[in-house]
Amino acid sequence: MRSPNLRPRLRVLSVAAATVVTATTLAACGSDGPSGGSDSLQVWVYQDGSTTIQEDFVERFNETSDVQITLTQIPGENYQDRMRTAMGSSNAPDIFFNWGGGSIADFVREDMLIDLTDHLADDPEFGGAFIPSILDAGAIEGRHYGVPMRGVQPVILFYNQTLFDEAGVEPPATLDDLFGLVETFQEQDITPSVLAGADPWTELMWLEYLLDRRGGADIFDRIRNGDSGAWGEPAVLQAAQDAIDLVDAGAFGNNFRSVSYTTDGASTFFAQGEAAMHLMGSWEFANQLSNQQEFAENDLAWATFPEIAGGSGDPAALVGNPTNYWSVNAQVEGEKLDAALEFLKLHATQDYASALIANGDIPTTADAADLLDEAPTPEYARFQYEMVQNAPSFTLSWDQALPASQSTPMINHIEELFSGQLSAQQFVDAMLDL
Repeated sequence: MRSPNLRPRLRVLSVAAATVVTATTLAACGSDGPSGGSDSLQVWVYQDGSTTIQEDFVERFNETSDVQITLTQIPGENYQDRMRTAMGSSNAPDIFFNWGGGSIADFVREDMLIDLTDHLADDPEFGGAFIPSILDAGAIEGRHYGVPMRGVQPVILFYNQTLFDEAGVEPPATLDDLFGLVETFQEQDITPSVLAGADPWTELMWLEYLLDRRGGADIFDRIRNGDSGAWGEPAVLQAAQDAIDLVDAGAFGNNFRSVSYTTDGASTFFAQGEAAMHLMGSWEFANQLSNQQEFAENDLAWATFPEIAGGSGDPAALVGNPTNYWSVNAQVEGEKLDAALEFLKLHATQDYASALIANGDIPTTADAADLLDEAPTPEYARFQYEMVQNAPSFTLSWDQALPASQSTPMINHIEELFSGQLSAQQFVDAMLDL
């Protein structure tokens, strides 16, 4: 994978290692508490391949602003742990990178963030710049505490066009089609879809889409907003049974529990023609282009997840990582708040969208279509952008939408579901007990 930003970066792990911090200036991080002094804003960002964009736009901002920004880059998977430790302390950032949803829900409950809803509404050029489903995906109980600042990362059904052509089949339009493809490719001794069961967050992607197609986005939206009883909805039971049925039908082969994504095992297996499909985040394309270029250029194709006959979910709905967000510390006020809002507004401009596209990302702004020819792979860029623009909803990955106290046991229960340790009803019961 080419960088933490374009791999499953949302899977934040708690680690004990010390964090190394770098900054675009020599100022000590947060030395003067939230706001870091009278003429500066402390901004924290997850350090990866996209931070060069943030560096550039901070420099642009500082050229014209009386309130200067100090950009602090924090490498490593423990970004979220450091952020949680800092918030509410004298080392808290003024503006910080996050995943929306569960990653900031505790801060919202403690009134530690600026509610940006009215600021967005009062400035139509600002609030109306973003694709609504992306902006809403980071909201909490209908209020906006973050502004999109990175590219979109929907989960996509990738497939091997060459294998599909040889078999005379098309990507699945319905779940029944998918089961038909499972049978077709099994007959050819090809694993229908690679699944990295050693990393159970990959199984989560299947369950997210199955529930979305069965019952619509509202069910999980209720869950993430605190209605845990929604786990008892019939669509959850049906989606869990769909997952079991796919496993039992051989959709993922017999050894998927030993396949890993983080070591590139699943992607390599797919690229070598051993599997016909791979459900993965949009970063998989960049991953394949970097590590298996011939496969990416000649065989790799992509499609949306199939609909389910009789389901109430919209087949255009998406799951995955809508984007990352900037949030503002509630202690920022006065001139500094004005400056913080001006900095956020930079991310609604076409200049920023062009910078994302040049970096291989897909912008979250609604008027970026004309810029997509500048993308490294325009066809793939247009596919993603149109998917996102047309999506009636974009559900944030469950393990980021929920607080850690719920997301960790949820991932464990999903792993047990796919490994056959839990029936569909037992999975529902376990989720209701969280």
